[in-house]
Amino acid sequence: MDTQQIKQRFGIIGSSPMLDRAINIAAQVAVTDLSVLITGESGVGKEVMPQIIHQLSARKHNKYIAVNCGAIPEGTIDSELFGHEKGAFTGAHEARKGYFEVVDGGTIFLDEVGELPLPTQARLLRVLETGEFIKVGSSKVQKTDVRIVAATNVKLPEAVKKGKFREDLYYRLNTVPIDLPPIRERKEDIHLLFRKFASDFAGKYRMPSVQLTPDAVELLINYRWPGNIRQLKNVTEQISVIENNREISANILANYLPLDSNTSQLPALYKGDTSDMSERDILYKVLFDLKDDVNELKKLVFGIISNGNTKQPLVSDSEENTSMINSIKRLYAKSDDLDTEKPLSAEVYKPQIINPEDDFSDHEEVEEESLSLADKEKEMIVKALRKHNNKRRKASEELGISERTLYRKIKEYDINE
Repeated sequence: MDTQQIKQRFGIIGSSPMLDRAINIAAQVAVTDLSVLITGESGVGKEVMPQIIHQLSARKHNKYIAVNCGAIPEGTIDSELFGHEKGAFTGAHEARKGYFEVVDGGTIFLDEVGELPLPTQARLLRVLETGEFIKVGSSKVQKTDVRIVAATNVKLPEAVKKGKFREDLYYRLNTVPIDLPPIRERKEDIHLLFRKFASDFAGKYRMPSVQLTPDAVELLINYRWPGNIRQLKNVTEQISVIENNREISANILANYLPLDSNTSQLPALYKGDTSDMSERDILYKVLFDLKDDVNELKKLVFGIISNGNTKQPLVSDSEENTSMINSIKRLYAKSDDLDTEKPLSAEVYKPQIINPEDDFSDHEEVEEESLSLADKEKEMIVKALRKHNNKRRKASEELGISERTLYRKIKEYDINE
């Protein structure tokens, strides 16, 4: 069965090479009994892979069960997986079979396996290594023949370093790794998924399917989708039910796309430790550091003028002076009139004469550049739009912000470019 047939059988939408590779690996490993570990962010559709593996394996006529390890309380997880004897604990009024006994000969999908407590991890490791387990409250060893497919959105190597996950269990589960990419890395599939969901909800609620305008499609594709396919499906359903207009513009779509709190919507200008700083704090720090640099450069310029002849080229063999001179060029020379690849000379660079008695403190500057955050942000947006001939998508990529944020900022600052 080829990749396209698998997609049709299991209702998988997309043509991304990364998605195709994950499906191919699942199909190839299905005929074996190797353990498989599926990784990927929450909402990428990890639950489809174990179904492919089971249905294409020799176990397809036996039982398949999916267990969400994160949804079972720690006190009962061992009983759920391995069973218990009557009287094993308070409330155990009769013996119970666990999943590993019930699904003997089939496949168990352990979703969110990274949430398993350490004692349960030790029991699971024994099943993987020997096929043996012991019920809670029993001393009898039982055998089981179960194919284990696990999935997690947790970075297990980091959990191993923190002592939250057994290293030996990680390597046993990770015999064959399958990584599912987030949909922001499958941009070519996002609109396809939206149209599929819109069609499904149109049939479910007996109404015409919603359609996106070109600007809405662009916004849809460039949004980060932190919730991945699950979030996209949820947004599509909301729009299908709430909006009376069946043609959805970017402005309408933007109302259903909350800001991703885990990612900055502003350009990353400061590379220092920003863990405890807000975006506004970071921008102010950058601006104040820039002012300090300007004052330092002024002092250096004064030293050059005082100790040398301004009619001679200001060229130095030292890297330090060359770097300083290039900084002066950027600060004092007009970019339209200066070729920055040529050495700076007195004929090109004509600095303002500085009095040795001048105080270079911030409060005595003749012209002080505006430190308004809004002004700086507006100026950056205008420059980016001009640079890319008013192509907002490229401008947003240049600024390092989402296109939705750019649309909002243009409207907020009343920018007409």
